[in-house]
Amino acid sequence: MPVGMARDLEETDSSSEEEEEMEGPEEHPCIMWTGGFRRIPIMVFHAEAILTKDSYIRLIGERYHLSFKIVRTDSRLVRSILSAHGFREVHPSSNEYNLMWTGSHLKPYVLRTLTDIQKVNHFPRSYELTRKDRLYKNINRMQQIYGFKTFHILPQTFILPAEYQEFCTSYSKDRGPWIVKPVASSRGRGVYLINNPNQISLEENILVSRYINNPLLIDDFKFDVRLYVLVTSYDPLVIYLYEEGLARFATVRYDQGSKNIKNQFMHLTNYSVNKKSGDYVSCDDPEVEDYGNKWSMSAMLRYLKQEGKDTTALMASVEELIIKTVISAELAIAAACKAFIPHRGVCFELYGFDVLIDSTLKPWLLEVNLSPSLACDAPLDLKIKASMLSDMFTLVGFVCQDPGQRLNRTSYYSSETRRNPYQKTQRPVSAQSRSSNAKLILDEPIFYNFVKYGNMDAVYNKSYVRFLYPAFSFHVLLLVSLITLNVSIVCPLLIFLRRLLFTLEKSGFEIKQDFA
Repeated sequence: MPVGMARDLEETDSSSEEEEEMEGPEEHPCIMWTGGFRRIPIMVFHAEAILTKDSYIRLIGERYHLSFKIVRTDSRLVRSILSAHGFREVHPSSNEYNLMWTGSHLKPYVLRTLTDIQKVNHFPRSYELTRKDRLYKNINRMQQIYGFKTFHILPQTFILPAEYQEFCTSYSKDRGPWIVKPVASSRGRGVYLINNPNQISLEENILVSRYINNPLLIDDFKFDVRLYVLVTSYDPLVIYLYEEGLARFATVRYDQGSKNIKNQFMHLTNYSVNKKSGDYVSCDDPEVEDYGNKWSMSAMLRYLKQEGKDTTALMASVEELIIKTVISAELAIAAACKAFIPHRGVCFELYGFDVLIDSTLKPWLLEVNLSPSLACDAPLDLKIKASMLSDMFTLVGFVCQDPGQRLNRTSYYSSETRRNPYQKTQRPVSAQSRSSNAKLILDEPIFYNFVKYGNMDAVYNKSYVRFLYPAFSFHVLLLVSLITLNVSIVCPLLIFLRRLLFTLEKSGFEIKQDFA
């Protein structure tokens, strides 16, 4: 994980005095300077801090009185990472915080009160992705606009009882098994398989989808993949995919026979379901990533590659699926952001994408999870999720400013502050001591032009032509010009570019990334 990114941001036209000031003692593994003349201090997070509990790592957070609050959820990992970096936790009712981490959506009046240095971990109307019925409707709308084949990323699906007759008609043509899911549930709750429409209860809204009966198997076990997708902006749209994920296995060997249709431990891959099985195997060694019922995604990909599978093409298809999914809800969420969010960059969201791979290596979207689980029931969970959160918090860009202060840019980022960022600032005695004519610190998100940070890889950035790599800006310029015209052209072009980059990197071709 980079710890000296400020050194890579060179000022070419600064005076000798400014250059001398840049070389001051502000070099710290948890801070980098950005903005005009690099005057804005941003927090850099390190996953190992939760284990080392190093006071030096806490220095920056304590110096700037950074704080957070957790509302309607209990995320021990988020609390541990922030506390290890000097953040202090405030009461859920407090308005003085840098981050509000909540387990549910915020009301519009709360969003409207956010200041430019505050962050919340949800966008308004993100249920357009995370509610199964809304997700289906959005993707179905894209299929009608751009063609069924272009957006064929979901199994055939119906919303019942509204589409019951259409479902029965489809079932009469193909009597294969179907899977039933509540429209707003998670962790496998209320999910079951059927092979007859009469087995469905129509008392509440449900989704029924064609069951993928040819899943890719490893050692005869069915599995799915949990992917961590970060969206930092919907206008413009910026999507990051964390390069590590979790492969979650069923606990009973797969059998297509109809007599096993009610065996959840065979057909469902959710950890919450299979951990109840007596056959569930856990691994206590974080360095062993291919043992038991939960593997790292990279271990799964290594296994498939050894079996002769084209994992490069597979991951390109997965990225295409993620981009198309988020694009399907982009307009609705972007409109809500424009209506309710006073400053750009205050919202971000981590989604949990659950993807099933079939025997032809086609990825299928199962669901998108709001507030994906950050529980660490095994050492592998901690290893992956702590690093993922640290990269995410760095990408989001926490400005090092006391949320209880509203000082203007000039006084806050004085030369004295830059020379000694470790000296604690004095908090104001009262609200009257705060500047009444405070100037916004950030009008634009900081990291829109990040290609990659840590293991967070930008798979889609509509605001910058250099969203992949600057060496291919002429190709990506064409991509951006086509985005508003035809998505069916954009996604194949994106896949081509990604495969080209993978091939060049594999061949030893050095591709320089641009963080400027």
